[in-house]
Amino acid sequence: MKKQKVWFITGASRGFGFEIAKAALRAGDKVVATVRKNAEQLTASLKGGNDLLVVVLDVTNKQQVEEGVKKALTAFGRVDVLVNNAGYGFLGAFEEATDEDIFKQYNTNVFGLLHVTRALLPHMRQAKSGHIINFSSLFGYKASAPGFGIYASTKFAVEGISEGLAIEVKPLGIHVTSVAPGIFATDFLASDSYIVSENTIDDYVSTVGQIKTLAPQLHGNQQGDPAKFAQVIMALGNSSNPPVHLPIGKDAINSFREKMVETEAEIKAWEEISASTDHQPVAASANA
Repeated sequence: MKKQKVWFITGASRGFGFEIAKAALRAGDKVVATVRKNAEQLTASLKGGNDLLVVVLDVTNKQQVEEGVKKALTAFGRVDVLVNNAGYGFLGAFEEATDEDIFKQYNTNVFGLLHVTRALLPHMRQAKSGHIINFSSLFGYKASAPGFGIYASTKFAVEGISEGLAIEVKPLGIHVTSVAPGIFATDFLASDSYIVSENTIDDYVSTVGQIKTLAPQLHGNQQGDPAKFAQVIMALGNSSNPPVHLPIGKDAINSFREKMVETEAEIKAWEEISASTDHQPVAASANA
């Protein structure tokens, strides 16, 4: 008989978070769904009854995160699967971004993820079990679109955090997976879901400027199905041997493979020079 799991899902008001919450409830699991506002609306939409707890918290507010974790543990006694989904995109060239733009992007996508993870880790350590699923992106392995470089850098950070954490907590019975979705039909490209730099530099019009124009046109036409994505996360959360890195979607898989080929080619082209840095061996003495 399947053990009922308790899921803690950040950014559950829409998109991936909402679909994962629905899938977990349908599977008979319990769900702690976090939102920044309109908790009643999400409660009504998910219709989870006693298996659902909606918590209002902003992942960038450490005190709210700690209070939300306490509410979850009081209600359900444990958390088996943490899904660090909360985040947003920033679109703009590095030069066009302000200090505030960059700080806010990192504060949500990286430091917010760390706040939630660090708040739940003591309880997972005590239980000697748990699975932390961190949301990266196909851009978290290959920054392939001009203008999404800062966003991609936060997802590169998520990949590194996940890999480093996985090494530390595996002996404690805790799994860590960084999932990298491709382009899915979520609200990520909706006008109120990502930030576009207010500054514009003419030299980037033909590169970053084109992406600024194309991004809203892509919204609603993405190939990935969020409901099917949620089923992948359900399988992942129920796996006894989950991967540390998991691209999801054909485009994400292709992006990972392209990056591996490109990186191997660069290493090979420079290997003779880059491998020439060891000390020269000391010659043996003639009298030895």
